[in-house]
Amino acid sequence: MTIADYLALALFAVTIFSLMAGYPVAFTLAGSALFMAGIGWLLGVFDLSLLGAIPSRIFGVAMWNETLLAVPLFIFMGIMLEKSRVAEELLGAMGRLFGSLRGGLGISVFIVGALLAASTGIVGAAVVTMGLMSLPIMLKKGYDPRLAAGSICAAGTLGQIIPPSIVLIILAEQISNAYLAAQSLKGNWSPEPVSVGDLFAGALIPGLILVGLYISYQILVAFFNPESSPAVLEEDGTAADSSLIPGLLRSLLPPVILIVAVLGSILLGIATPTEAASVGAVGALLLAALREDGPATWLLYTAGGSVVLLLVLANITDLKGIAAEGVGPNSILAFLLLAIVVAGLALALLRLYRGQILREVCQSTMEMTAMVFVILIGATIFSLVFRGLGGDELVYRLLSDLPGGQFGALLVVMGIIFVLGFFLDFVEITFVVVPVVAPVLLLMDISPIWLGIMIALNLQTSFLTPPFGFALFYLRGVAPPEVTTGVIYRGVIPFVFLQLVALGLLAAIPALATWLPHFISGASY
Repeated sequence: MTIADYLALALFAVTIFSLMAGYPVAFTLAGSALFMAGIGWLLGVFDLSLLGAIPSRIFGVAMWNETLLAVPLFIFMGIMLEKSRVAEELLGAMGRLFGSLRGGLGISVFIVGALLAASTGIVGAAVVTMGLMSLPIMLKKGYDPRLAAGSICAAGTLGQIIPPSIVLIILAEQISNAYLAAQSLKGNWSPEPVSVGDLFAGALIPGLILVGLYISYQILVAFFNPESSPAVLEEDGTAADSSLIPGLLRSLLPPVILIVAVLGSILLGIATPTEAASVGAVGALLLAALREDGPATWLLYTAGGSVVLLLVLANITDLKGIAAEGVGPNSILAFLLLAIVVAGLALALLRLYRGQILREVCQSTMEMTAMVFVILIGATIFSLVFRGLGGDELVYRLLSDLPGGQFGALLVVMGIIFVLGFFLDFVEITFVVVPVVAPVLLLMDISPIWLGIMIALNLQTSFLTPPFGFALFYLRGVAPPEVTTGVIYRGVIPFVFLQLVALGLLAAIPALATWLPHFISGASY
């Protein structure tokens, strides 16, 4: 090994230890990289002229990347839905529906968690929301505190793997860049890039399998240990009414329609992820405004229907070409629908502004978006210096020399990501580890979609694994005093094993991730 190789390893080690010490992610990535670049220049193994590429890289990543525009829009959508009490209504309706069953409340938590994941995609919001609403009820009805805590943490982390997920958008960007780099090394200079839509489609079946595993575990626990998961009873001792279908539909239909509009438009190719994210943001505004009192509520419903009709119109005709065709039926219909949407949005914004919600949502969206993009800039500097020190070639040699070939290299990488999940956040792992190891693995003819979903499912464990799983901290912050940190830690262990089972199934059957993208878009990788 050369001096540059040792410096590349030292850069990686210094970055990991600094992150574990609690230093800010973005400044750690950029600071460690520039520090090692300076040492490399003093030792004559790093060319400082490479740093001149940083401005163009940042501009290309943060300014011209249309895919990443979906990040603030999906964040806005998730936070707005969190503030609109969608989860509260869903939990109440599902609790009444499954209340007469042993373990029914736990099943409700997983179903609502999956719906929240598909509509918000924000783990912290889901865990806190369900922790505040579900945990006290589950404890009051006699649920085992460990099972209750573990169920809420696990359900809250489904936003990692079920699209639309912020993690999948960021990961798709990293996987796509790694795939293009790997193909260029193979001599293919015009490969088909990996899209966010492909990763969304690839994550759908594994995400649903994971939900199924969670629910199956709850059913088994309720069967073999009924005391841990009693049925929810009313005050008079009778089973909770499970026939309130109108209330369930009223709570369920609006978020489901929004989910279908956003995901369906992406998977069917009607809209790009960024365009679909804007549809989701509009839909979230309308849904949130419906929860606020005020006149002309019919306009909000009409605007929501107009958004759906615009998506249908976009599927059967070219909206961009309508303006060129002059006045005609399509242009009149499109203009009328657009006018209704704009009027509905104006009413929604006015209601939310008066209700003091809009300002809070916009501020939270700005903070989360700034965090993601500043980390992305730091990761860009880190990646440039790491490659300048020859780190990518070093990783390729190390993984290529492992016994077991492709399987051995993948097993080691998955093991490293799993262990790092004990200490680091998914954003840190995505920006530090994935750009380093993904190009090497993709050179071994591994499907980029399958690899991306494997990493995403593995990253999900970073939210659950003690001692630093973020979902555990989120729940601990809102849990009552009797639910101690130890109770939460013991409660999530079975769900960590279930995630590993899902990861093993995906490793054994890659078609779980690759079949749907191939069926929808004909993706060949």
